[in-house]
This record gives sequence, structure tokens and C-alpha cells, in this order.
Amino acid sequence: MIELHYWPTPNGHKITMFLEETGLAYEIVLVNIGKGEQFRPEFLAIAPNNRMPAIIDRAPADGGAPISVFESGAILLYLAEKTGRFIPPDLRGRVATLEWLFWQMGGLGPMLGQNTHFRAYAPETIPYAIDRYGREANRLFGVMERRLEGRDFLAGEYTIADMACYPWAVTWERQGIDVAEFPRVKAWLDRIGARPATQRAYALGPKYRPDGPPQMTEEQRRVLFGQTAASVASGAHIPKG
Repeated sequence: MIELHYWPTPNGHKITMFLEETGLAYEIVLVNIGKGEQFRPEFLAIAPNNRMPAIIDRAPADGGAPISVFESGAILLYLAEKTGRFIPPDLRGRVATLEWLFWQMGGLGPMLGQNTHFRAYAPETIPYAIDRYGREANRLFGVMERRLEGRDFLAGEYTIADMACYPWAVTWERQGIDVAEFPRVKAWLDRIGARPATQRAYALGPKYRPDGPPQMTEEQRRVLFGQTAASVASGAHIPKG
């Protein structure tokens, strides 16, 4: 049984996409990041970076004590190796998969996250930041467009690299991207979005957050974007009660 500590964000969707594809038994533990639940001691014990998702594998392959894993890319790789699914067994296929998985973790996710922040959540409009991250988002879509020439998926076959990239790339509209400029990316998004497992994974969002993302309050803004080493150490972000 996989215990998934989850909130319906791009990084959360990555893991439910994998779990739904493989049929691994899992249960969800909600981590409401708007309420600061990612700072609770029990979550920090398995996710010391106070970011979700994280998992606990109650039945690891070695038969030993439960294993916790944090960071979405590490979780995808762990689950792929546990199941032998969605990571090619051959050397070159594995290398390609890991290249694009790490590309997402180091580039696509962080840059699109910053782009979203300055477009949607920053308390003031900062044209330089919007332009800088908007251009980088456009560049990254161009990288995917070139990669997908002659391929259906980033590593050739459908892998954890695609599961990592899809939840961020599918937010193209809020990124200020005209997806029509990237027809191969658009076709790739459509292929993944049509998969029943993807649809089941994304149906969990409305289930657990039926009203959709709320209008962000100043308190939520402080919790999500006002963290420092001192505030985390002091427990200032831990919800009361």
C-alpha cells in the first residue's frame, strides 16, 4: 500500500498519474497547502523540504520497514523501479527517460512555477519578472517541440518523464503560451490527456477540492510565499488546532 500525501497541484498530479496507470493500491492523505498543513511535524518527518507530495511505501520491495520518499521526481523514479513500469529496461531508454525527468525537475517545473507566480499571485505587477519567466516558458516549450519531432513521447515510449512534464505543460494557457505555436507539444498533451489513467488522476482534483482553487487570501499568501528558515524553524507556519 502506498500512502500518498497529496494536494491537487501539478506535482501532486504526477504521482496520481503513475499510480492510476499501474493500479498500485494507494490511499490519499490530504495536505492542504493553503492552510499550511505541509508544516505539520508529521509531514515534515517524511518531507523535510515542507513541499508535497510525499509517499510512504508500506510494503517496500526489500520486505523491511516502510520507506518514505519526498520530491516528486524521486517518487516517480522510486515507483518506476518498484514496479518495473514506465522506465525502459535498456540503457539508452533509461538514460533518455532520466534526462527528461531531471529536465522537468530542474527547468520546466521551477520556471513555469515562477511564471505562474508573477502572472497570478504576486501582489504587484512586475513587468521584468513577467517578461523574463514568460520568455523562459516559451523557450522550454520550444525545447519540447524539437524533442517531439518524430516521437510520440519524450523518451520514445510513454514514461515517467512524460508524467512529470505533462501536469506543468498542460497549464500552457495560464503560462501565456499560445500552444498553437507548438503543434507537436499540443498533440503530445492530447495523447496523454486521452489516457484513462490521466483522466482518473485529474478527477481527484475536483473530488478533494470541489470548489476549485479559492481566491488567495493574504494569510494563504503568507503561508505559501513568506517562508524563511527562521519562520519554518519557529513553527510560525504550522496551523493551529
